[in-house]
Amino acid sequence: MRHFLRHATAGIECPALSNSSRIARFAVYAWLVLAFNVLVILWGAVVRATGSGAGCGDHWPLCNGHVIPPAPAVATFIEFFHRLTSGLALILVVAMLFAARRAFPPGHRARRFVVAVCALIVVESAIGAFIVLQSLTGLNDSALRAVVIAVHQANTLLLLGAIALTAWAATDEVHPGTRGPQLPHLRTMLVFGVVGLIVLSATGAITALGDTLFPAGSLVEGWQAKFSPTAHFLVRLRVVHPLIAGLMGLYVVVLAWLVHRRTNDAFTRWLASTLTGLFFAQCALGALNVILLAPVWMQLAHLLLADGVWIAFVLLAANAAAPHYRAASADHEAPVASPALVVK
Repeated sequence: MRHFLRHATAGIECPALSNSSRIARFAVYAWLVLAFNVLVILWGAVVRATGSGAGCGDHWPLCNGHVIPPAPAVATFIEFFHRLTSGLALILVVAMLFAARRAFPPGHRARRFVVAVCALIVVESAIGAFIVLQSLTGLNDSALRAVVIAVHQANTLLLLGAIALTAWAATDEVHPGTRGPQLPHLRTMLVFGVVGLIVLSATGAITALGDTLFPAGSLVEGWQAKFSPTAHFLVRLRVVHPLIAGLMGLYVVVLAWLVHRRTNDAFTRWLASTLTGLFFAQCALGALNVILLAPVWMQLAHLLLADGVWIAFVLLAANAAAPHYRAASADHEAPVASPALVVK
């Protein structure tokens, strides 16, 4: 953890670097925006798990025809609060865009990443509106809802990844590193990992939807239903997610081990170790979630770890595959770059 904190705050006390204070503040702000969006996602899971998606009816952006619903029921409050936090997330992202334009020159990677964040959060809002307006909420168990849920989850991961990369680019700019060693075919392996984790998360979202709409009465009943030809397709699809999780778990752990073994960079090694630990913990929580028949609190814990795995993998990929990344370690600190090198 100390490596991450040192990485995230490095350069804050370097007044000699041109514009470093503004960039350092931007980096801290970007990390906070990332954390807030994780909380928004978790509350979105509460909306789905409690069946509160129809709490505002089929109205959007109004809630049951009102800007602020009077005397809201519990389901209405849950859905309305999710809309409020999602709107605040959009405002924070727009503010991050303007801050990036002030802190970084045109063409800087942080500015490109934050533009991607803005585009993805607009898509996120559009998908949310589509779900409400098409009544893909409540007890709707259609194939369209499953597809939209999967697309929604994939876009959510891309959004989190873009915010994480924005924060990473700003943090790395404050304390730039040197060129690090490259693994053969590393970028291809990392891209495959990104795609695999998105597929895994999308199937997890579909599985969670099935657990909400068709809760099992017992562990045995739930297991038998997965293989019943008469069961709903959402129930039968539950078997897909654990299989993909096992395959991706093996792939991610091996890839993290390769990166950890081939680099002397302290932060990259810490990310590789953290990613491995998070994935094992995620698998354990997934199994416990099945055993306990998917209570809401366990679904939230499972989702939180899934987001942690994704963010750690994105940061590992960025730190290991970028043309330049930090080469500092416990016994070697990269020299402080001159202002001419910092502002590209």
